[in-house]
Amino acid sequence: MRLALGVEYAGEAFFGWQTQERVRTVQQCVETGLSRVANHPVTVHCAGRTDRGVHALGQVIHAETHAIRKLHAWVLGTNTFLPPDVKILWAKEVDDNFHARFSALQRHYRYILLNRLSPPAVFAKKMAWEHRALDVEKMHEAGQYLLGKQDFSAFRAAGCQAKHPIRTVSQLHVSRQEEQIHIDISADGFLYHMVRNITGVLLEIGRGSRPVTWTKTLLESKNRRIAAITAPAEGLYFCGADYPPEYQLPRWTKE
Repeated sequence: MRLALGVEYAGEAFFGWQTQERVRTVQQCVETGLSRVANHPVTVHCAGRTDRGVHALGQVIHAETHAIRKLHAWVLGTNTFLPPDVKILWAKEVDDNFHARFSALQRHYRYILLNRLSPPAVFAKKMAWEHRALDVEKMHEAGQYLLGKQDFSAFRAAGCQAKHPIRTVSQLHVSRQEEQIHIDISADGFLYHMVRNITGVLLEIGRGSRPVTWTKTLLESKNRRIAAITAPAEGLYFCGADYPPEYQLPRWTKE
């Protein structure tokens, strides 16, 4: 049987999603918990691997098992074997053609930035911080140059293992919620550090250090070296992924 599951985690105490030797990762914790419930070793695959310090509100994974359990038992049972900073949200049986990564049509990220004089205390490591005033309207306008199918080489970090830099961004929306600024980005896929690099550029524009058209200039340059610094990991959230409607999986809705 193949299971699709939703996972939520706070990333600050993890060395990213992917299993690595001698460090704590989300994949390792989830596989351990599922294996305890299945009573056999379980390997999982995710919709989008996250880096150290990045959070997830709706990571999607799939796993193979020959154990027979009720769907709510996979959720409740696995959660009893998971630490407080990672939990299973839902479980659903899917066919053998489903793959958490390759079946995904869209992926959604949100970057949360606290824009005030003082840094966060209660939400430290849960959002990034900028003490200077930011022009959200200009940030949003600049982001519209990134829509569509384009070459994102200028927003691709060194070490990216993607075969090509072409990605299709379907929406990029920047909004202010009182002291918080939300940058919502959806695309068919993302390059290594792509969202954080885009955020770094939008911050420069929001501060007034660069013109709104800088995003267009960078895209055309295809040169990562002339772009802004990478925004911190703690502000980034993997919000969810969309799949073909026949799977009837929960979808993330931007609020």
